[in-house]
Amino acid sequence: MRCSKCKRPAATFIRYSGRHLCEKHFNEFFESRVKAEVRRQGGLHSKGVIAVGVSGGKDSVVALHMIKKIAAGRPNLQIHAITVDEGIEGYRQESIPVVRRNCKKLGVTLHIVKFKEIAGKAMDEIAKTKDGKARACAYCGVFRRLCLNAAARQIGASHLVTGHNLDDTAQSILMNFCRGDVSKLARLGPHKNVQPGLIPRLEPLRSIPEKENALYAMLNGLEVHIAECPYARSAQRNKYRAIINELELHSPGTRHAIVSTYDQILPTLEKEFHVGEVSKCKKCGEPTSGKVCMACEMKERLKAK
Repeated sequence: MRCSKCKRPAATFIRYSGRHLCEKHFNEFFESRVKAEVRRQGGLHSKGVIAVGVSGGKDSVVALHMIKKIAAGRPNLQIHAITVDEGIEGYRQESIPVVRRNCKKLGVTLHIVKFKEIAGKAMDEIAKTKDGKARACAYCGVFRRLCLNAAARQIGASHLVTGHNLDDTAQSILMNFCRGDVSKLARLGPHKNVQPGLIPRLEPLRSIPEKENALYAMLNGLEVHIAECPYARSAQRNKYRAIINELELHSPGTRHAIVSTYDQILPTLEKEFHVGEVSKCKKCGEPTSGKVCMACEMKERLKAK
């Protein structure tokens, strides 16, 4: 097939738009949407520090490269990368060198924060407990957010960039809707309001499908770590991923529709659940919507088992 714009050989077919694109026009299509998404979420400051959470996977590596590209020409804006070492044997040790090489190539300072230092236990230790084994991804998600927020706050970052893509966002919306967790639904990133102690999230890949991130990384020769976390196979998110993939297969554009609908009702959700009203955890002082943050609750569960 030929590119819909220039008639050169197409590199990909965008099913939800019906267009075939060559490498050049795919890159333009990709980068223009990322830049538009960043502007929609408030844009980058002309100075200060922007932190990027980088695991070494395709999404976070692409996010790092795109933020660095967008920040070019702003000498007073520093880009720092934060990698969370969960303590997963045979997995994270392989991805950290990939992150280091990407950061060196881009001239980005890298900070590594360990679960053991923040949560008190490595992920492999958590997974050996009864509750940790049953809810490994839940523990990992909570402690990862804690590590990223603490590290970003420590370096004085104004925003924390994550590699969440369109698929991730649609899945999160559907998951919280099906669970009836409307309060959490109202608090999904990206965050417009600056809340004390909580570094607002910026999600430049929010409108980009996962496969397009992979294609962009491949076409541009970006080094990424390709491996699945050993604990991810039992994650409940996999069920929602399968549902959305099936819907997208038969009705291209479903993911975009889910996110677009969510964005339309978000102002009402924020008003109803008083998003922006954050207190301090009475145990650790981290921001929380309740009296005790989820990280502290989980630490107590681990002590009891």
